[in-house]
Order: sequence, then structure tokens, then C-alpha cells
Amino acid sequence: MSNLTIQQTDLNELEEKRATKPVYIMAIETSCDETSVAIVENGTIIRSNVISSQIETHQRYGGVVPEVASRKHVESITWMLEEAVVKAGVSLQELSAIAVTEGPGLIGALLVGVVAGKALACALDLPLIGVHHIAGHIYANQLVHELEYPLISLVVSGGHTELIYMEGPGKFRIIGKTRDDAAGEAYDKIARAMGLPYPGGPHVDGLRRKPSPKSPCRELGLKRALTTSALAA
Repeated sequence: MSNLTIQQTDLNELEEKRATKPVYIMAIETSCDETSVAIVENGTIIRSNVISSQIETHQRYGGVVPEVASRKHVESITWMLEEAVVKAGVSLQELSAIAVTEGPGLIGALLVGVVAGKALACALDLPLIGVHHIAGHIYANQLVHELEYPLISLVVSGGHTELIYMEGPGKFRIIGKTRDDAAGEAYDKIARAMGLPYPGGPHVDGLRRKPSPKSPCRELGLKRALTTSALAA
């Protein structure tokens, strides 16, 4: 999906537009089990952010089923795009670019967002920006404050729980990560072993906050370390 990446000439055009009028970017996210579309003004002002959750759909399975998630994205993506524009109070013709998560994530789910983004960008003759999922999580912090380099970022997302060192913009080095499951996925599996509902995080945390002698807690032994570090000797 590298061909999605915006060209430098397009970036220069966006900067020129920003000097004369607001730059509105539509951002599309379908990497897992939530369909989300946002309109961001000048990189820092969130004009709208609409989300369609699939929690109720996946509860019966105790976790996210990729094929089911993809089908739900197909059902909701069109009206999510429309709702984001309406809530932002802008027209499609006022958009400056379309951004979409290109990976990592569930391939079928990602495909829905990428195809929608490509179609809209083509119809409106706009630049299409392919966004790396994990980089997106890190750079989202710029919505509330400027990033100061060098920095270390903790990313807890989907199948990726990582400590990332950034010397400067666009320079990433993973210095620690989980060996397999991310925190949320681990919570779901622990909850399932304890007979708790999905998603597991709130329910496990609830037991920690309000322990009960009747709770389904039992000892869960760990056979090996769950993290690995690039800094280890």
C-alpha cells in the first residue's frame, strides 16, 4: 500500500492552501473493529469525529472476528463519511485531502477504508494520504500539544504494545515490545478464562477496584515472560 503515500508536491500545495484558507483533512480509520471518520482543520482542530463501534457484534465470540469486522465496516462506511462532513459543517468541495489508515491492522478491515478513501479522493481530485497505524497514534498527541524531540512513546494498540524512541520527526526505533498479545488482547483472554464478558478490560479492572469473595478469580500462572526489550543485555 506504499503507493498511497502523499507526494512532496502535494504537501507543498497543502501548505500553500493553509496560508490562505483553512485546510480540512478527512481521516478514515478501519484497522480493526471500529469505523471512524474525522474532519481535522489545520492539523489541530477536530471539527468532527464519528465512531461506529462493533462491541455488541463481537461479544458473542469473546473477541474480534476479522471477517465479521470487515463486513460491518462495509455496512457503515458510507453513512459515516456523510455524518462526519455534516457534523463538521463543511462540504466535500472544501476538503483539502483524504487520509486513511493503510496498516498495520486486519487486512480485510483496512481494505474497506482504503477503497473508500481512494474512491472519494479520485472523485474529488484530492491527494490521498496513507497513514501508518502506529505512527498515527503517536502523532495524534499533536492535537493537544507540540511534540518535543527526542521522545519516547508508549503505544498500547491492538496487536502492538511498544516503546518507541523518536530522535526526530519520522524517525522511529522500537526499544521494547510485547512478544505476542497486546494489553487489551491479554485482558480479553484473562476475562474469558475467568468467565467474564467481552471486552475484558473494564470487567477485570472492576474486580480490582471492588474485589469480592464471590469473584471468579483464580490463579493464572505465567509460563514465560510476556515482553521483550531491544535494550536487554
